[in-house]
Amino acid sequence: MVDKQDKLLPIANVGRIMKRILPQNAKISKEAKETMQECVSEFISFVSSEASDKCNKENRKTVNGDDICWALSTLGFDNFSEVMSRYLHKFREFERQKAEQKKASSSEEKDGVNSNGFGLKPKSSALLELGILEKGGSSSAKPK
Repeated sequence: MVDKQDKLLPIANVGRIMKRILPQNAKISKEAKETMQECVSEFISFVSSEASDKCNKENRKTVNGDDICWALSTLGFDNFSEVMSRYLHKFREFERQKAEQKKASSSEEKDGVNSNGFGLKPKSSALLELGILEKGGSSSAKPK
């Protein structure tokens, strides 16, 4: 049997989010945190269930961000849907740029240029030995 607490967001996280929005000198009762914990957990389940139903109808097994935005809109939370869509777009753009930077830096290393701009590439065995020495091994230790 699944414990009720296992279905809820951690109360410490809920309390932390509540504190961010309230004035610094505000106090939050345990009852208020528990009530908010139940509300947000139910809201997330409600939206996730709608998104999951859409995916099942489309014979997909993975719910993605677009499905969540669709569910928010379908359930009448258009304001949230619009904000989430903008955030999702910015997040994906950021991730794409990060991947491009990583790809560019790895191609520089393949060309013999490391992050310092020198054309020296360390030997893989030297890196392996360094790893052994850092973990307290002796210089005579042989990698397996």
